[in-house]
Amino acid sequence: MLHLKKQILVEIILSTGDEMNQIKPKIGLASNKNVKENYLTKDNLNRINKKFDFRWGQFDEESSWDEPPNTNQKVKKKFANFCKDLDGLIVCHGSPLVDEEVLKVAKNLKFIGELEGDRFSQRIDLEASFKKNINVVDTTHGSSYPVAEWALALSIVGLKNGGYHFRKMINGEISFPDNDRTNDPGFIMGELWERKVGLIGCGHIGRRLLSFLKPFNTENYVYDPYLNRDIADIYQFTQTSLEYIMSNMEVIICLAPLTPKTEGMIGEKELNLIQPGSILVNVSRGAIIKTDALIKRLNKKDIIASLDVFDPEPVPVDSPIRKMENVFLSPHVAGVTKKCQPRFFSIMIEELERFFSGHKTKYNLSDFTISNRKGL
Repeated sequence: MLHLKKQILVEIILSTGDEMNQIKPKIGLASNKNVKENYLTKDNLNRINKKFDFRWGQFDEESSWDEPPNTNQKVKKKFANFCKDLDGLIVCHGSPLVDEEVLKVAKNLKFIGELEGDRFSQRIDLEASFKKNINVVDTTHGSSYPVAEWALALSIVGLKNGGYHFRKMINGEISFPDNDRTNDPGFIMGELWERKVGLIGCGHIGRRLLSFLKPFNTENYVYDPYLNRDIADIYQFTQTSLEYIMSNMEVIICLAPLTPKTEGMIGEKELNLIQPGSILVNVSRGAIIKTDALIKRLNKKDIIASLDVFDPEPVPVDSPIRKMENVFLSPHVAGVTKKCQPRFFSIMIEELERFFSGHKTKYNLSDFTISNRKGL
């Protein structure tokens, strides 16, 4: 019996020693202080510290969705030194560019993750990273949850003619003074049930929105030239052309990213294809739709627009779109929620756990991302 107890004790000591001697992958986050304070919850920190040797480096480079950070040599040197011994690097607002110069110093680097790069991760030189066979991921889609929710909500608000009725209410007016609703678009089109819905773009937001649309039994169509055809079968929609979406849908929802190719993609020709009574929703970027052409089309007062984005932003105080009764506006709030920020980080931890356990990551950036950045 004593011999058995000693054996068990030895096994416990050896097991504990193995755990203590196990080398944790070194993971660094390069960001500004705001990211550290708002994206790193206590639970997330406990989780990442359990499996990784985690450290944070403060950097305060200017952030842009459209351009890589422009960093001076002093900060570059500091950044390269921070990355030198890392196995994995996470970047976010404030981080310098991860370029070839940094990668030469960071010889152990196997994983780079962008927390919130608006799908195109301007803080990472993808070509240089791919040449070194570094696994690169982006968790920006953490904001796809509220954006998809708001796209759904704006669709219903538009179908109910919500912009018109809200204006009447706050102006102290009565929408139906004679109790006749027959000409109200909200009466005519006021249900999402079994409507024909067209999505322009079908990335993470579009796919989440398609799942939200299921209970409404909608007939769904998608225009997305970059989409793998298998996705249509999985999510049960029909892939089609932009022209078909614009001319045949009862609800049109723009979800496309802003690239050189999509900027101004929807102009007067496309807007004039929209059937009277239809609803146009934009939760992506205002510059995808040409502003003058949009205002001109809305002036016909035969369609309704629900817009979370506009070009320019903020919406100019003297813009006629502010006063249009057939328009519902929100100030680019779709993806901005308190829950999004820690969600970016929790998804990143999941990706780190997959990668350093020898599994495939889910949210990789690729040559396709480069093509999309350039609008090819």
